[in-house]
Amino acid sequence: MLTPKTMLVTKNRILSGAILFLLAVFIAGCTPPGPRAMLKGKKFLERGDFNSAVDQFKTATTILPANAQAWNYYGVALQHTGQPEDAVDAYNRALTLNRDLTEAHYNLGSLWLEQNKLDSAITEFTAYTLRRSNSPEGWLKLGTAQLRAGEIVSAEKSFSTAYYMNTNSPEALNGFGLARIQRGRPREASQFFAAAIGRDPNYAPAILNLATVDAEYLRDNKAALENYHAYLALTPRPADWDEVNALASSLEETPVVAVANPPQENPPAPLPPLVLNEARTQTSTSIHSSTQPKMQPTIHKTQTTVKEQPQQTTVATSQSAQSPGALHNLNPFHWFNSSTQENYSQNGVTPLPAENTIQPTELNPPPVPKPEKIAPPPPPVFPRYSFLSPRKPRAGDRKAASGAFTRARAFEEDSQLAEAAQAYQKAAQLDPAWFEAQYNYGVLEYRLRNFRQSLAASEMALAIQPDSAAARYNFALTLKASGYATDAVNELKKIAAADPDLSSAQLALGDIYAQQLRDTDSAREHYLKFLDLDPRNPQATNVRFWLESNPQ
Repeated sequence: MLTPKTMLVTKNRILSGAILFLLAVFIAGCTPPGPRAMLKGKKFLERGDFNSAVDQFKTATTILPANAQAWNYYGVALQHTGQPEDAVDAYNRALTLNRDLTEAHYNLGSLWLEQNKLDSAITEFTAYTLRRSNSPEGWLKLGTAQLRAGEIVSAEKSFSTAYYMNTNSPEALNGFGLARIQRGRPREASQFFAAAIGRDPNYAPAILNLATVDAEYLRDNKAALENYHAYLALTPRPADWDEVNALASSLEETPVVAVANPPQENPPAPLPPLVLNEARTQTSTSIHSSTQPKMQPTIHKTQTTVKEQPQQTTVATSQSAQSPGALHNLNPFHWFNSSTQENYSQNGVTPLPAENTIQPTELNPPPVPKPEKIAPPPPPVFPRYSFLSPRKPRAGDRKAASGAFTRARAFEEDSQLAEAAQAYQKAAQLDPAWFEAQYNYGVLEYRLRNFRQSLAASEMALAIQPDSAAARYNFALTLKASGYATDAVNELKKIAAADPDLSSAQLALGDIYAQQLRDTDSAREHYLKFLDLDPRNPQATNVRFWLESNPQ
């Protein structure tokens, strides 16, 4: 016969040793150190204190080595502090733990793009867009990498996908313009650049690209000067202001000569030489975490110095002898980022001069290619559990079973879990109808990770007491651990339907939807119910962190 004390201990084991430990931490009045370090690290990232963020996420990954989200954040902090090799290791660790952590694919792709490792960047951005097919940022990044790699057709498809998601995107139109340059169609390129400026009059890359095309391809010095002046008028002053100003001054000294036969679109005009000096570029790094297809990335910007490799080309143009700075924004490292772009939203901008080269007819670019056909990945498929569905057993020899049960309790108190499980099994065999013996046997086998035996014992306990939330909860946790995520959800929903105020069921449902089923809407629903029922639970910090990282 179970004493009241034994019954209390048995029921407390429902939540397993890990939950009891967290409860003890909660009673002690402190947040678990791992989640606390992650929250501090995120705050440091938002403040721009990247060195402190590195320290916090190093602590978090030490305490929570199997937390993919912590490793992704750690990689972001390392990348911002100029430690790319360590950042790569951190991102790869995150992806080893969770291949579906889309943000880690995006961040690693951005790092490879910084380093001009284009094949690797394309691989990561492709993985990102497969999982987050409705993210225009991912398609823009993929198009940029493809364009640099010379995959013009693929790049145009990626830009068109981003464009159809957001027809006001100057980045997508700018990408089309650069692709048209590589196709030898400078006049179409100028129309795309003009359309990009029409969407955002202060979009510096398109302004400088349009000026470059006017000067180097269309040989229209007057139009080029007007666009150079528009670029020079931007506030804050571009980092390459002196270089562009010198170029504009040299054009002002050059007599404007009428061109009797303007250049034709075909044959393709050769590309101008790329800039050979060091150039600075920006990269966007997503630092949110977990899986959420509809989520828009949180953007943190950094600058990294990179060196472009020379490209051998010949240019038949009167401008070819000028400074390499004339072709600044046709350098792939400048295609989508200007040195002034980062501060626009914070410091304001100076409007373009009233007299500029953009005519109303140029605001509509040539036809945009059809977007890439998006084939979203299929939803995850999980095996289904073959229920034993035993009948309620008949009572056995309770007196003999009690001796085995007492021995099991002694073994358990001495942390001899294998011996305790065997003794509980013996008690259940002697009296198959003894609920506590069947239930405790299932719990011990779960703790020993003998899931098949745990599932069978849990089903037997439920056959004895079908309304036992404790037995069904343990059964659901074992189904989850065994890979039967769909069946685990079904069992937890039965618990929630019988007792809507049971916070542990809501938490477990949120975890499965977030981690296994990748259904963030359902995960959010159950996590919010959990917080409403038990806002001071020690797991509440982790849940709030997930909700913050996965906004609706």
